[in-house]
This record gives sequence, C-alpha cells and structure tokens, in this order.
Amino acid sequence: MSKIKVLVLPSDRTGVSKFRSVEPHMKLQELYNEEFHIDIVTAGTMDFSWEDDKFLDKYDIVHFHRTLPNKINGGLQHVYLEQIDPILKKLKKKNIVTIMDLDDYWSPTKEHPAYHMIVQDKLSMKIQSNLKKVDYVTTTTPLFAKEISKLNKNVFVLPNAIDPNEKQFRIKNQETNKKTRIGWLGGSSHYHDLNIIGSSVSRFLNDYSNESQMVLCGFDTRGNITEIDRNTGKQRTRPIKPNESVWARYEELFTNNYKLLDEEYLTELNKYDVNSSKTYDDLDKIYRRVWTKPITTYASNYNNFDISMAPLKEHKFNMVKSQLKVIEAGFHKKALIAQDFGPYQIDCVNIFQYGGGINENGNAVLIETRKNHKDWYKSLKKLHENPELVDLLSNNLYNTVKNKYDISTVTKSRAEFYKSILKDNKKEVKQLIEETNAI
Repeated sequence: MSKIKVLVLPSDRTGVSKFRSVEPHMKLQELYNEEFHIDIVTAGTMDFSWEDDKFLDKYDIVHFHRTLPNKINGGLQHVYLEQIDPILKKLKKKNIVTIMDLDDYWSPTKEHPAYHMIVQDKLSMKIQSNLKKVDYVTTTTPLFAKEISKLNKNVFVLPNAIDPNEKQFRIKNQETNKKTRIGWLGGSSHYHDLNIIGSSVSRFLNDYSNESQMVLCGFDTRGNITEIDRNTGKQRTRPIKPNESVWARYEELFTNNYKLLDEEYLTELNKYDVNSSKTYDDLDKIYRRVWTKPITTYASNYNNFDISMAPLKEHKFNMVKSQLKVIEAGFHKKALIAQDFGPYQIDCVNIFQYGGGINENGNAVLIETRKNHKDWYKSLKKLHENPELVDLLSNNLYNTVKNKYDISTVTKSRAEFYKSILKDNKKEVKQLIEETNAI
C-alpha cells in the first residue's frame, strides 16, 4: 500500500503555523510514518510553482491555511492569490484533495489591530470565497465549525494540541514568597478583553498589596506607527515608542495608571530595557513585567504565576476563537479564571455553584459576561483566601486537557480523517465530521 502524500503550506512563521500546520503534520509523519509522507514548505526547503505538474502529481492532499500563495520560493510564500479558482480547479482535475484550515473568524471587529489591513485587502471576502470552493475545511472548535458549515458542510474539528514533551510545557514552579500570583499571557490585540478585568486586578493588588502579585507576560516594545507629519502634512511611518505601545496600556490597566508602584520601581520600568529584566523581575514586587519570547518558548511564561486569567469581550470574533488558553493553562497545572463565553464554555466547569457551594469537579472559575468587574474581584479574593481551591482547580483542569488535547490524540483523529477522505467513503467521512463537531 502506497503512502498518502501531503503537501503542507503554512501561512507564516508564527503560532498559527506552529499549532495548525507544522507541528501537527510533523507528528503525523512521526506516528504514522508507514502510512503518510509529509512535505512541509518552510524556509529553504523547496521551490515550486503551480505550473509544475510533475511536482504536484506527487501529492494526494494539499493542506493550507486561509488562502494559497502565488509562488513557493525557498519556503517563503509570496503574494497571496487574488483568485485561487484556477489552482483549485487544477488540483481537483488531478484528484488532489484540498484542505483549508481556519482558526479565526474572517471578519474581525474594528478593535482588532489588523482590521484596516483586512478591509483594505478584502481578505474577509477572499477567505469566504475560498471556504466555498475547497473540498474540506479543518478548524479549532465545534462553535467555529458550525459557523463555517454555512459556507462548506465538510468541516472537521481538529483542536489545537500540546506536545507534553516539548520543553516549554514542562512545569517549573518558582519560589513565590507565598504570594498569590495572578497572570496573563497573550498578544497585542487584547486591550478590550483586558479592559474587562483591569479595575478588578488593580483593586485586588491594592487590597492585598503584601500578599499578591500581577505578572504581565509577553511585553513587546517592537512595532511601527503611521502618522501625519505636522510640518509637511505628509504621512510617515516611525518606530513606536515603548510608552505608546498597547503593552504600556495593558500595564496602566493593571497598576491603576502606575499608582500602585513606587517611583523608584516606575523609573526602572520606564527604561524599557529588555536586557536588564532583573531590575523589574523581582518576586517581591506587586507587579512584574515579563518580556515576549519566541513561539518555541513563550508558554514557559505560565511558570511565572499560579492563577491564569482569560477575559474575553463578547462578540462573534471572540465567540469562535480557540480555547488555547484553557489548554495551555491546563498542561501547566494553573488555576483558571475565564469568561463564561464562547471557547471557554467548551471544557470548563465552574467550581463555584449558585448559592455559594463548591463543585469538587469544577476545573475553572467562570465569570458571567454581564457581571464583569465585580465578580472578577470576588473570584480573585476567594481564591486568595482559599489556596486549596487553587490546587483543586489546577489538578482538575490538567485532568481535563491532558489526554483530550495531547498532540498524539489529535494526530490520531487527523490520520483517520485524511485516510477516510481518500477512500471517498462519504458515509465514514460524514460520521467523523459529526463526531468532532459534537464535542
């Protein structure tokens, strides 16, 4: 029996590629080597064009994220296609199955940093068009699958998964001086999410100033800003100043505009010196800033705190997001406080019952969206005063995710899915899709 040959075209070199393209298929090659041959186009691996029939004829499946590139050159994907119809038709004629992966809703809110670029490039329209034309779609959650199914019925859920053997997911607890360490880890597009909890966090830190610590992970001073030159009236682009970045705005939220910090410490923070992080990485401080790390090591930041916070503003883009924060916190055995909304409703069971009781099987604290600030503060206070609940939550969440989101488990589902679609067994494919979409 010949191997199933898969061509994988990652969209970039960020976390999207790591979780949705590169690592899933590397694991597929590792675990099912006798059944699959995988070619992943990364920097320096291969060159080809869509006119190269001899190259394309080697493959049974082409897997890509969002849209196809015009050209693959040394692993760099140049110029995303305005119209991929000719290529999809060509691949169909060759009986090559096309699988499009999508992890984010195609129409972000105006709050999203990339909103204007997406509108300008008409990316939402392109993605929707692509969804209608590919053979199959893979995505992260049943919630998103339901939305995608309006455009393509052949949607298969393959959630983000963790390799527990990867170094950044190994648990390493720091000395804490018995402080309650609360933390947030993420990117630059979450100001409106974090605004939900900012006042609660700063109030909690103020009320328990000697017993608590806020850790903001992922701080990044890179980036550019486009503005109008006052002298010339022309548009210009310049490097953004650190205090202008969204990370500084995050910092302001959690420190009550820096009022919780003493002048000496604030002076050190204002240096924005990534090479002297020890000056403000003190375990005794009420607030810690932790610099961004590469995608291969960023998750090790979870070792900096005990309670992970996952606020989420209620709108459609957020509703269909991945539950990756739940998965990562679980694998690191961290207690989780999350918004009772969208992706966090998939696996999370509230430890706090109506009436004040404790659900011993609870694996998270879930905050009703419309209550926001007050309940976030109450929950932080309750976990601080009852550290045994922190241990219960962390263990229960770990037990929830350890098998379900282990990359080996998800890879088995991927292998079954790929084999079934090549058998052209519509009944089997339909059954697999229904099973994953119902999770």
